[in-house]
Amino acid sequence: MSELSVNHLLGIKYLTKKDIDLIFETADHFKEVINRPIKKVPSLRDITIANLFFENSTRTKLSFELAEKRLSADVINFSSAQSSVKKGETLIDTVNNILSMKVDMIVMRHPNPGAGVFLSNHVKASIINAGDGAHEHPTQALLDSYSIRERLGGVAGKKVVIVGDILHSRVALSNIFALQLQGAEVMVCGPKTLLPKYIDTLGVKVETNLRKALNWCDVANMLRVQNERMAISYFPTTREYTQQFGVTKEILESLDKEITIMHPGPINRGVEITSDVADSKQAIILDQVQNGVAVRMAVIYLLASKIK
Repeated sequence: MSELSVNHLLGIKYLTKKDIDLIFETADHFKEVINRPIKKVPSLRDITIANLFFENSTRTKLSFELAEKRLSADVINFSSAQSSVKKGETLIDTVNNILSMKVDMIVMRHPNPGAGVFLSNHVKASIINAGDGAHEHPTQALLDSYSIRERLGGVAGKKVVIVGDILHSRVALSNIFALQLQGAEVMVCGPKTLLPKYIDTLGVKVETNLRKALNWCDVANMLRVQNERMAISYFPTTREYTQQFGVTKEILESLDKEITIMHPGPINRGVEITSDVADSKQAIILDQVQNGVAVRMAVIYLLASKIK
């Protein structure tokens, strides 16, 4: 069997096109598994996985935990809010204490960019980055691409626009890397204040007019405004943001073609998209959530197969 070129999943930028193809082929198999009456396989019965979340999470945390349990792994859940981190314990000490309990793999979300890379250089376990600050969120980008492949038959040659708060979004950066690696054209769209200064170096098109962006694309991936990462105000009011960058049913119906709508969640209904768009046939938001379990099962399984 083929294997991944990496021992950790720290970011899309460390993967090859062949790695992504292998993850998707494996996810196809697991998607079939999770739609069976008995949804578990004994693949990782001897593997112990610790979920370390130093930031709030609903979908990602539940999705990883479900993926691990579907593979029959032993699971430890760690939340920093109830831990000795609050008493001043360092990240490495926290992780080494957990590893001394014979843990094989760590899934970690952390507010600091590069936390996963830092950890991978100091501990022996396999690390999966479940989001590090505003840097990367590799499994989200993989499940997004997988969902596009499922809906449109492939990713190569497709036009994908990422709309919203690009500056603070780890989802945007991982998606740009993943989509380009698979041969898609990528555009970003949002207020100039929410586009990073380095955007020109990423090889993406930039558009500040939402209607033009939607007329160009096959897929629109809508991001929420990440108020929790903002120390200052990047636009006058939420209402003004919605008027310029919110997708409504009227806008979709006025386009020359039917496009696919995605959202990594959590959705701020009535801000970046209206409820009738989020719940429409054009939206594949709940497909993304379902595909997240299969893709994460694939990533965990492939990395676990490299653990000696």
